[in-house]
Amino acid sequence: MTNLVLYRKYRPYSFKDFIGQEHIVKTITNEISSGTISHAYLFSGHRGTGKTTLARLFAKAINCQNPKGAEPCNKCPSCLEINEGKAIDIIEIDAASNRGIDEIRSIRESIKFAPNFLKYKVLILDEAHQLSKDAANALLKILEEPPSFAIFILATTEAHKMIPTIASRCQRFDFYKLSYNEIIKKLSIICKKEGIEIEEGALRTIASASEGSMRDAEGILNQVLSFLPGVRIKEEDIQVLLGIVKTDVITELTEYLIKKDKAGALKFVGEQIEKGIDLPEFTKALISYLRKLIILKIDANLIESIMPGETKESIAKAIKQSESFDEETLKRTIELLLEAENKSKYASIQQLPLELAIIEAIGI
Repeated sequence: MTNLVLYRKYRPYSFKDFIGQEHIVKTITNEISSGTISHAYLFSGHRGTGKTTLARLFAKAINCQNPKGAEPCNKCPSCLEINEGKAIDIIEIDAASNRGIDEIRSIRESIKFAPNFLKYKVLILDEAHQLSKDAANALLKILEEPPSFAIFILATTEAHKMIPTIASRCQRFDFYKLSYNEIIKKLSIICKKEGIEIEEGALRTIASASEGSMRDAEGILNQVLSFLPGVRIKEEDIQVLLGIVKTDVITELTEYLIKKDKAGALKFVGEQIEKGIDLPEFTKALISYLRKLIILKIDANLIESIMPGETKESIAKAIKQSESFDEETLKRTIELLLEAENKSKYASIQQLPLELAIIEAIGI
């Protein structure tokens, strides 16, 4: 492996290699092919869903000297310059650290001049919602009368914070969290190219922990490789590294709740704490599992969407346990655990709020 972190090393160089966001990729490639590109775009969505990556791909595709349809050739001088990060006509700015009016005024001055080498001058403004009010108004002036050779791509995780007059001048695309299978697909490709031996269960655990962010998933895999270089990676390794509570630990505690065994439940929690379990993660995992049970109680057909990639045994166990509760009991138990989760942050005995919540839940 090179010193490059995985999410940078395996950034896609063409649209066909871009995983996820099919609705956006299709629209953008159609615009490029037909020559109907807009002067301003707003990419909005969760972190790690490909906003900046797609912005760079778009900038390369519209500047490619020998495009294959909408795809950049990755061989011409323009593509090579962009791939190497040396294109001075592609301006990337992080609005979180360059949020003042002076920075935007500087952009306004530089954007007036024609590109030095490329066909289009492209401004990629990351975290655009963090611009100050004055800076946002200055940007608006640029968007109102843009040069014909300038393309603006604003990326944000909080589109509702963008001033409406800027948003209305942009073609907006909403990036969704990546699906469980999309993340596993990309991780599998990386592991194959890097020659990494990894269990399917380990990939599932990483995909679940990433919460729809491809960059987070690749970051976790990078962390695992540093922790366990040159060995076969197992599901247990990921759980230990990330402090993830095993599903069978949660289902066992749930059984005590079903049987209304206060003594057994408290003893079990105490044993887990003695083993060094992360109590906040333990509580969070229990809440998450009971949430799945209440959804299954309402409609068992939702099992695939709330428990993707789980084993048949785990799914069967969850369905059986959901049938052992009534809806109101599950609802009240979750409410008690949510209160305990908050109270434990300030409690002198950290596990006490959880223990009291379990006692009250069993007494319902």
